[in-house]
Amino acid sequence: MILKDIKRGDTVLEARGITKRFPGVVANDHIDFGIKAGEIHAILGENGAGKTTLMKILFGLVQPDEGEIYVHGEKVNFRSPLDAIHFGIGMVHQNRKLIPAHTVIENIILGHPKSGNILNLKRTGEEITELCDKYGFNIDLKAKVWQLSEGEKQVVEILKALYRGAKILILDEPTSALAPPETKKLLASIKIMTGDELAIIPFITHKLPIVLTVSERVTVLRRGKVTARLKTADATESNLAKEMVGREVIFRLERVEVGKGKPILQVENLSALNDKRVLALKGVSFSVHEGEIFGIAGVSGNGQQVLAEVLAGLRKAVGGKVLTDGINITHYTSLERWQKGIGYIPSERIDVGSIGDFSLVDNVFMNYYFDDEFSKWGIIDSKKIRKLTKEIISEYAVAAPSSDITAKSLSGGNLQKLILARVLSRKPRLIIANLPTQGLDVGATEFVQNKLMEAKKERAGILLISEDLDEILSLSDRVAPIYEGEFMGILPGEQATRENVGAMMAGLK
Repeated sequence: MILKDIKRGDTVLEARGITKRFPGVVANDHIDFGIKAGEIHAILGENGAGKTTLMKILFGLVQPDEGEIYVHGEKVNFRSPLDAIHFGIGMVHQNRKLIPAHTVIENIILGHPKSGNILNLKRTGEEITELCDKYGFNIDLKAKVWQLSEGEKQVVEILKALYRGAKILILDEPTSALAPPETKKLLASIKIMTGDELAIIPFITHKLPIVLTVSERVTVLRRGKVTARLKTADATESNLAKEMVGREVIFRLERVEVGKGKPILQVENLSALNDKRVLALKGVSFSVHEGEIFGIAGVSGNGQQVLAEVLAGLRKAVGGKVLTDGINITHYTSLERWQKGIGYIPSERIDVGSIGDFSLVDNVFMNYYFDDEFSKWGIIDSKKIRKLTKEIISEYAVAAPSSDITAKSLSGGNLQKLILARVLSRKPRLIIANLPTQGLDVGATEFVQNKLMEAKKERAGILLISEDLDEILSLSDRVAPIYEGEFMGILPGEQATRENVGAMMAGLK
């Protein structure tokens, strides 16, 4: 079906009474929702509020238990995404659906019927280049996906949908993994799309400033139900957060002084290569003390990911030393570092932080299998690990009907809470927290930050790596802006401002 004679303001996609139940939870509870031509309509809600389930239903990935879907006034029944694509609907998922070893152009045309039996990459490249020019995208079509930044990968996903003829584009958390400059570029392109009346943007997010900046209307979900429908012009961050969470939310925590103790971690002239075998960490030196949050601020791709992996034992250093309590652990394995009291919260909660097909019990056990209390002589004490998992789920408010469900069935925020709980439950002396609140809603962000502050009060040392400058300035006792693998300086928390840290993140010492 091709949508014709659409005018700005026409309702082109509508959901009526959409209901979806999963074991132990109602993900969508009689939701009504409509999208108009040429507008950006934000779907706002906490992790697990039902946003992604609703959009998967509109894209044919999930079948509703109740309710109806209309496209341009015509009732439709999507049995699969192919049906949704036929009606001009495209979806860009929060988790990338790309093949890293293939080029940009190969990923865009993969599985597209238009490709035919014989590929004409020259013609295809010209067509994709036209789309790039039209919407302000700048990307090398011949580059391998693994070589791209997160922002460029997001562009590839959008181009995939547009190349397939999408006129109604669903963007699920499109900026959650992007650095501020990449976010700015993407939002500019999205604005251009709305000028084309056939490009309809339902925008699923929980980033309140972005909602207020780009959308015309907002629908707020909480626990599967619509709690508010309003024009963005009538909204504020505070009232949107309250509608999302059901209570007032503290947006900026006050730094707590507990008195810095002895150094737990000492890093001396540390250097390391990235995946492209390029020197990405260049002679970094610093220390983290008991009762201190040491914040590293930087735009994505400036070496902070490499630093976190080296400190966690996931990547080899090519120079320098890492010491704990004066002991050289540079060549220690990840397990040996865990046993020395180093906890690691990775930025990749799906690929590194968890095993999606494993139960919550098994995912928690991954940080306890070497502990004699839970596993002795190769025999697992299932009763103890199950009891611990249930305690963790309760204490960290992980929304899960059972500890036996798989990790991949959790929302992003609840999965992050599980990973955080698994790490902090071991009471580590040093916590490496790499982007711990990335992609989380305001309530989950507040929760994670409070847990880190509690660990600090218990005298843990915390290395906080974040691309959220407000988070760094709010929590950190010392701040080290990083640029192209080097620290531009180390500032006391009280001297760190948006202006001077921002300038140092751009390369000014």
